[in-house]
Amino acid sequence: MSSKNGFALLGTIQATLIFTIMILMVPLPRIAREFGLDPSGLLLLSTAYGLSFSGLLLLGGRLADRHGGRRMLTVGLSVFAAASVAGALAPGATSLTAFRFVQGLGAALTAPAAMALVRRLFPTPAGHDRAMATWGGLSVLGATAGGLFSGAVTTWISWRGTFLVPVLVALAGLVLAPRLLPADPRRPGAPPPLDVGGAVTATAGVTAAGYGLVATGERPWSSAAVLVPLTAGVLLLAAFALVERRAREPLLPPGFLRDTRRATALAAIMVTAAGTALTFYLLSLYLQQVRGWSPLRTSAAFVPYAAALVGSGRAAGPLIGRFGARAVTAGGLAVGAAGLLLLAGLDPRTPYATGLLPGLLLLPAGAGGAFAGATVLATAGVPRRRAGLAAGVMNTAMELGPTVGLAGLMSVAAIPSTPVAGYAAAFAAVGVGYALTAAVAALALRPRPDPAPATAPSAPSAPAASAAPTAPTAPTAPTTIKELSS
Repeated sequence: MSSKNGFALLGTIQATLIFTIMILMVPLPRIAREFGLDPSGLLLLSTAYGLSFSGLLLLGGRLADRHGGRRMLTVGLSVFAAASVAGALAPGATSLTAFRFVQGLGAALTAPAAMALVRRLFPTPAGHDRAMATWGGLSVLGATAGGLFSGAVTTWISWRGTFLVPVLVALAGLVLAPRLLPADPRRPGAPPPLDVGGAVTATAGVTAAGYGLVATGERPWSSAAVLVPLTAGVLLLAAFALVERRAREPLLPPGFLRDTRRATALAAIMVTAAGTALTFYLLSLYLQQVRGWSPLRTSAAFVPYAAALVGSGRAAGPLIGRFGARAVTAGGLAVGAAGLLLLAGLDPRTPYATGLLPGLLLLPAGAGGAFAGATVLATAGVPRRRAGLAAGVMNTAMELGPTVGLAGLMSVAAIPSTPVAGYAAAFAAVGVGYALTAAVAALALRPRPDPAPATAPSAPSAPAASAAPTAPTAPTAPTTIKELSS
């Protein structure tokens, strides 16, 4: 059994789960015309997959820890494959939305299980961290590939053809998993009890709050369609926090996010995901609605973006090994900020080659490194028995970033008098967010200097050997793969 082959399978599955988020983004206008969808129906269809995916990730992570990574990967891929086939054959908007929701459920079971299996394939800290450095770039690459693929398939075949890749990858995963992935270890005794109260409140809270935030794209913040789900989501998440304090085996242990390194890394993942999602969303609107480009030409405009992502993803691992995850995360965010601020110069006649392309190269070059470094920081030092939990938390941050970010940034975009000026303002806002997060990552994660040895004062006549022993040195937070493996 080759760990490289197993990792290639798991990485392809992870990229496909994110790829599937984007497959209906470009053809949404055609689907709306075919099924006669109003704005609210289109909103629900566009968010169904992401809402169930993000809302169920914590539960998926704990199920992977409880029942085993390969078992839950098989269950998740089975659900994902069945829902993908059904989505391609959906006769109407209601059924298509329902199948997209079930697709997200399958993805939420699959993604944490896949990351838990990576820990099994690479059991040493150094090997796992190198794998995570590669893993971090797969998601953003998957999202970009989904947008490119959907534009081409919609133009040449039909939007139903966009479901082909999820179906094929899920079936390949089901066939190859027993051959390439390690079997789940036998665990003595019954598994620990599942935190049902935490699962229900977390899933309902994240889903309700996420829907409320997404609804701000079509309705004002003061409308009932926004306030009701947002309020319900906040109350449910507050209830989740209370439930976790009393649970015997909490879905999310209260101390799990207190680690400064992990919390900062999750913030970097959220911000990076928000910026990349905003770029694809706004530039797709700009190129098609303002410049009159076709869906195929719009997708082609992101080919250099995808190439830069591939390059930065390949370079991230060696850079983390040499300079450390902290430096690569902070540096990647800074480079991404430069790209976004270049895109903030957008106007109705901005030329592609000299106006858009520089930003479309700098942003992915930075985002690939930021994702990779933050993924290493977010998962380093997590016990094997909590690998699924760490994966669920990290993927939740990745999914919530675009939801929360797009809601806030589209509110910023609505302030200026013209749509293009609004797009530019949103790019400027997220660029500043990247820069601030880079500064926080550079400062909060820097190694602490060793304290001076503490010695007891000596009496004038006491010999030097009577001095008190040196106090133990405070440990510094590891920030390189070498340090993480020690």
